Amino acid sequence: MTPSERRERAISSRLVSPSAVSVEPSKANDYNSFAEAYAAANETNLINAYYERPAMLALAGDVADRRILDAGCGSGSLFAALRDRGARVSGFDASAEMLRLARQRLGDGADLQVTDLADPLPYPDGTFDDVVASLVLHYLEDWGPALAELRRTLKPGGRLIASVDHPFAITLIHRDADPEAEYNYFDTTNWTVEWTMGGHTALVSRWNRPLHAMIEAFTGAGFRITAISEPEPDPAARELFPEAIAANPRFLCFLFFVLEAE
Repeated sequence: MTPSERRERAISSRLVSPSAVSVEPSKANDYNSFAEAYAAANETNLINAYYERPAMLALAGDVADRRILDAGCGSGSLFAALRDRGARVSGFDASAEMLRLARQRLGDGADLQVTDLADPLPYPDGTFDDVVASLVLHYLEDWGPALAELRRTLKPGGRLIASVDHPFAITLIHRDADPEAEYNYFDTTNWTVEWTMGGHTALVSRWNRPLHAMIEAFTGAGFRITAISEPEPDPAARELFPEAIAANPRFLCFLFFVLEAE
């Protein structure tokens, strides 16, 4: 893929003021409407393909023969990578269209279900060795019920490997957009961006919370934190995205956790 083709598949992001989205909030996070454009960008862009996904796989380590739940699996990129490494993977997502794309990638035999992380999960207690939650928790205002359900599906000592928006990075985005605006790092705050990708635009709304609130949610749900990571991009990014990496060889974007079910 040429540099121009990679740029075409990038996701550009613009912060949207709360007043601009308050009229029709239901239009936010409609992944069914932009699934193909998002999946194409996710496949090859710097942030997902050469930063977030390699970091998740590195934290997961050796997954051969481990039973893994991919929570919010999207079009199946992480699911496929874990399966290629020998894991037995199940996945769910709230978007039926994203799961259609996942099934195209993974085959009709893949264990995929349309389920929202905010709802009770259709898996028995103690089913999984690991749960991976890639960039999905930050769509929820209240992490408590979702973490309790993920904890329930894990075997004792099982791991939750999660990535979320880095809270300080989101604070910097707001301060850069409007230095005069009141934005408090210590609040749990809803924020919305307009994504442009592959000729499509979409509103995406997420919840930002401070680090201490994340830790309190994890420990309150019965998890012990074994790792917190702020990784470097994959080494391949230096050749594929030379200008971006030259400008920012290390950057704040997502925050990664490895948690053990107590």
